[in-house]
Amino acid sequence: MSEPDHGQNISIDAPWNALYIDGEWIAPGDRDGIDVRNPTTQESITSVPAGTVEDVDRAFEAATRAQESWAKTTPDERAAVVRRAANVIDEYEAEIREILAVETGAAKPRQDIEHGGTVTFVHDAASFAFRSSGGHNQSKIPGKENIIQREPVGVVGVISPWNVPLKLSIRAVAPAIALGNSVVLKPAQESSISGGLLLARIFEKAGLPEGVLNVVTGKGSVAGDRTAAHPDCDVIAFTGSTGAGRLVGENAIKHFAFPALELGGNNPHVVLEDANLDQAVAAGTFGSFWNQGQVCISINRHLVHESIYDEYAERLSERAAGLKIGDPTDDDVVIGPIINESQRDEMLDYIDRTVEEGGTVLTGGEADGLFVEPTVITDVTNDMAAACNEHFGPVAPIIPFSDDDEAVELANATEYGLAGSVHSVDRGRARDVADRIDVGMIHVNDQPVNVEPHVPFGGVKESGLGRYNGKWIIDEFTETKWTSVQREPREYLF
Repeated sequence: MSEPDHGQNISIDAPWNALYIDGEWIAPGDRDGIDVRNPTTQESITSVPAGTVEDVDRAFEAATRAQESWAKTTPDERAAVVRRAANVIDEYEAEIREILAVETGAAKPRQDIEHGGTVTFVHDAASFAFRSSGGHNQSKIPGKENIIQREPVGVVGVISPWNVPLKLSIRAVAPAIALGNSVVLKPAQESSISGGLLLARIFEKAGLPEGVLNVVTGKGSVAGDRTAAHPDCDVIAFTGSTGAGRLVGENAIKHFAFPALELGGNNPHVVLEDANLDQAVAAGTFGSFWNQGQVCISINRHLVHESIYDEYAERLSERAAGLKIGDPTDDDVVIGPIINESQRDEMLDYIDRTVEEGGTVLTGGEADGLFVEPTVITDVTNDMAAACNEHFGPVAPIIPFSDDDEAVELANATEYGLAGSVHSVDRGRARDVADRIDVGMIHVNDQPVNVEPHVPFGGVKESGLGRYNGKWIIDEFTETKWTSVQREPREYLF
């Protein structure tokens, strides 16, 4: 049964205990519930339905049905809906910031980037309706015209993460919709509102036709697995850990869906001996501690030349110790809570194991509830727990190197290849080192937490498949079709 008074309210106190399928808000009924908690206070925000396999099937039925007519709409109609969605996000900025803070522990620095970046991404995605172009190619056959067309893939499944949920959901949802596809979105359990149901409200307000976007909350092992494995899913866009991504990819490939996978990272921040130390430390502070380090492109390892190692470590430690920890709804707080106990316990275990292996904690290393102190660790080698694992927390292991070759060797000594950064006042030298680091994204005299809507985002090795943003996501969310037209009679061989 649908929930008649659900409405289109956008606020943390709105009723969120529903699925959104075929334009209807579906009440929980006899489904199990998933408790969505405030990581700052540990209080329950709401309960959302644990979507079933049957719910996912119903969502795909609705999406498949709606996509046929949606694909026939004009580009300006699709672009207009997506632009209106951007305007809704702008209009409800204060409410969305509160949702991000209360549900996911987003302090103001993350709110700033997530809200502003989301608006920018959606406006850029609106242009995709006009940027999906084909072309004409010459033919070796006389009188033949070759036409290359771009058509929507059909139904895009999206499985989004909890760490930057609104932005990382909408970077797939908005382009898919603008290009004429329909969507089934399964958000992470911890961010069922900001990564899923909020998007349903936004696009509902924007006037998106029923069935084009469907949101099924639930467990990854049920709703997530069925989304990736559903035979009507033509592309599965997944952001998350490499282990989970491997399972999603296996489920998708069984029915020949394209897996667009943005996975884990172990990102190096390389500081050469001639670096501007002020800039390198400032970049290292932001790149390690933005969003409590809970981002795939955060700095996982600081690789610092041995001649400036001690000074860099001291400066980074001072900066880390001065970052304010607390309730993310306070504007001057930089470090909010970790999303849940299991994530906290894992990163604390990495810190403890690194100390046992010979590392020295200069600052931090402790937790109060879900608040983990910004932590700087020296005397680290590349094989220690906090360095060889994606710690996904406010943890900065610092590893020395003796020359550029060793820096590159250390940077590449991981199964991951997502992002990285290199600092030197000699930009040519920094670029030479950057070119040798095996990642999908590298930044000179900056840090790796960088995203722009018109440049490719993605990694190599076990950091994923495919690229988000711009023409790269257009390629993944459309099919190429070759149509030839024989305009003159053709002579055949027999």
